Amino acid sequence: MDNVFFSDLIKAFGETFYMVGIALALSIIIGVPLGLLLYVTDKGLFAENRLVNVIGGLAINVVRSTPFVILLVLVLPLTQKLIGTTIGPIAAAVPLSIASVAFYARLVQGSLWEVDKGVIEAAVSMGASPWMIIKDVLLSESLPGLLRGLTITAVSLIGYSAMAGIVGGGGVGDLAIRFGYYRYQTDVMLLTVVILVLLVQL
Repeated sequence: MDNVFFSDLIKAFGETFYMVGIALALSIIIGVPLGLLLYVTDKGLFAENRLVNVIGGLAINVVRSTPFVILLVLVLPLTQKLIGTTIGPIAAAVPLSIASVAFYARLVQGSLWEVDKGVIEAAVSMGASPWMIIKDVLLSESLPGLLRGLTITAVSLIGYSAMAGIVGGGGVGDLAIRFGYYRYQTDVMLLTVVILVLLVQL
């Protein structure tokens, strides 16, 4: 391993954090409202809407059940249209964001289901508006679960980001493929694995 490799390693670190950061931010910005929508439109809730719930749930299930490597390829046309290229960490952030939003939205919905229904009913009986129930009851009571879900999403994103190297997404995964696989440098492959494990532990 030479100076060129270590220079590439530092660059790969930056690319990994960049694409994971974008995807994680969008998971919060889009995933939380989407998870809330799925929850409040479910049967028996104060904004019950069967059509919205079924369509939203189906869309999330389709994304979550699609292997990420396949999703990478499927969204290449969308990535090209949005970013203007299919190569690099910004382009890789598109499929990463789609996968992470769907993943986190379902975790958000699960966390909301853990909120005591009695607390919600009490808020409704006191005349609280839907927005007050969401803000002061649902989000407040489910915050520990939301934070746990965000941690799980971040860990999953680091693993997904390694796969992005397959389509030229950059990052530590791309480094492992270029040096460890194509150049048969086993020490580089092992080092990148150790780095990915350490990133997950942070």
